[in-house]
Amino acid sequence: MRRLVPHPVLSVALAAGWLLLAGIAPGQLVLAAAVALFVPWLARGFFDGPLGHARGWRSTALAARFTLLVLWDIVVANVVVARLVLGPPGRLRPIYVEIPLELEQPLAIALLGSIITMTPGTVSSDLSDDRRRLLVHVLDTGDPQALVANIKARYERPLKEIFS
Repeated sequence: MRRLVPHPVLSVALAAGWLLLAGIAPGQLVLAAAVALFVPWLARGFFDGPLGHARGWRSTALAARFTLLVLWDIVVANVVVARLVLGPPGRLRPIYVEIPLELEQPLAIALLGSIITMTPGTVSSDLSDDRRRLLVHVLDTGDPQALVANIKARYERPLKEIFS
């Protein structure tokens, strides 16, 4: 059974999420089951143990707090970006910023890039070949160094703790 469903908790969460987004119908039940079986099977190399803890994952409680922080930042950034976009376009100060990375695990680096991209107003644009620098496009900033310090403190430092 473990080969068919390598991470049952993840499978249930994926199926439930699919059905919440797509609605409950016979075809959607089949698709939810397919997603619930196929995605965890594809991602099985990233996880250890039966509950689907990511390899190198130190603390589920810390990860949960970090998830809440990211969700809060996404909500706040939505409001800020809406105000910027609805205001005069000349007010925007877009810029590319290079963020030096201390993270070493590929999954942690991918999560950082994803978090930056999911947060409105910022987009991860490029990762250097040596995985030591992340290029980020920012819709509006007056102080690029403060932005880099903020990303490192709010996102990179907790990811280092989670994946230590």
